[in-house]
Amino acid sequence: MKSILIVEDDASLAVGLCRSFHSSDINAVSCGWLCDARKKLREAEYDLVILDVNLPDGDGFSLLKEIKQEYCCAVIMLTANDLESDIVAGLEQGADDYVTKPFSLAVLRARVQKQLQNREERQQKEESPNRYSCDDYLFDFESMEFYHGDERVELSKTEQKLLRLLTANAGRTMTRDTLVDRIWTDGAEYVEENALSVTVKRVRDKLDAGDYIKTVYGVGYTWVREL
Repeated sequence: MKSILIVEDDASLAVGLCRSFHSSDINAVSCGWLCDARKKLREAEYDLVILDVNLPDGDGFSLLKEIKQEYCCAVIMLTANDLESDIVAGLEQGADDYVTKPFSLAVLRARVQKQLQNREERQQKEESPNRYSCDDYLFDFESMEFYHGDERVELSKTEQKLLRLLTANAGRTMTRDTLVDRIWTDGAEYVEENALSVTVKRVRDKLDAGDYIKTVYGVGYTWVREL
């Protein structure tokens, strides 16, 4: 399930965009204030933010900068500011695309799909490294051989998926929802609530990795890049 956050103070436009993008594999939510957008970004992980520039409590460019510094999501600026200088400023500050009002919904949908596709491809590349080494750990995901020092450790397929996601994103916090969605991808309709916690504990115990796999309480887990 992909998630889109629409930051737009025109309530009718925001509702229309949410309805347009919401589908079986996309969840779209909206807000009209920067303060609400910041709160939503802290509480959930989004694949894409559609961001207006002129908002009641500030400039959307300030939020763009925060998103690019703190989060891993694409940003499409959607605004009536159609001056060339505004477009250049948005792109230079990290916007992935810039759409001016009035706009074609079909064109916006195509640009949204392109950004979601780009993000998915980046995620696949992040997960693709076959080997990872850190201190006295050596993980070979292709041959499914995992070493802590000279000791070979046996991991289940689920444990391997978790370890690969954490090490591929070393130093970054992976939310619980993201880990569940990307580990249990076999179409199962129900995953036990504590399945992730149990898997994390098993990997920690088997690899003696309590110092490396850290819990970010209320959010998720991270593999510490360096001790």
